[in-house]
Amino acid sequence: MDMMSIADPDAVHAVRTFIKKELAFQLKDDLLAAVTSNRSSEAYAFDHDSVARRALKNTCLAYLASLNEPDVTELALNEYKSATNMTEQFAALAALSQNPGQVREDALLDFYNKWQQDYLVVSKWFALQATSDIPGNVVNVQKLLAHPAFDMRNPNKVYSLIGGFCGSPVSFHAKDGSGYKFLGEVVLQLDKINPQVSLTVIAK
Repeated sequence: MDMMSIADPDAVHAVRTFIKKELAFQLKDDLLAAVTSNRSSEAYAFDHDSVARRALKNTCLAYLASLNEPDVTELALNEYKSATNMTEQFAALAALSQNPGQVREDALLDFYNKWQQDYLVVSKWFALQATSDIPGNVVNVQKLLAHPAFDMRNPNKVYSLIGGFCGSPVSFHAKDGSGYKFLGEVVLQLDKINPQVSLTVIAK
């Protein structure tokens, strides 16, 4: 956007989305093969080869998900259900969450129910939804403010949800001003609870 005389987040997002989808369309067979060949049923291991394998598989899955095709949705759902560790399950969830719909909602709810006792994982769950580029995401984030696991008095939860939303160029800079309005309302609430956290959110 630095090269634009007038910053246009929507235009940048449209170009980025087009390129991602075009790459996924042209390389679909290769991406599918990469997901299949890097799938593993072994126990989670934190070593160079395992990390690289997961990263490649998850990146390919994310590209494929941008196509929003039934076979890819089924693939991502299978990866989600068969994952043997949180890292790969979360990556599959991220792929599924790219596209609005019942599959997305069901997967998000299932993931929360499974990991709700893990504070850090729940924070990632909030951030994933907050940074989403799905249309009208500000409404979803507003609903999450009332979620039982969210606490405006908890800085990390605030950074995950509110900070995550502000990090989404498309949603935060929505042309109708809904993103700015939402942040303004939240900051007014935060300022009464923890002014320092409020300042940090604005500064980011």
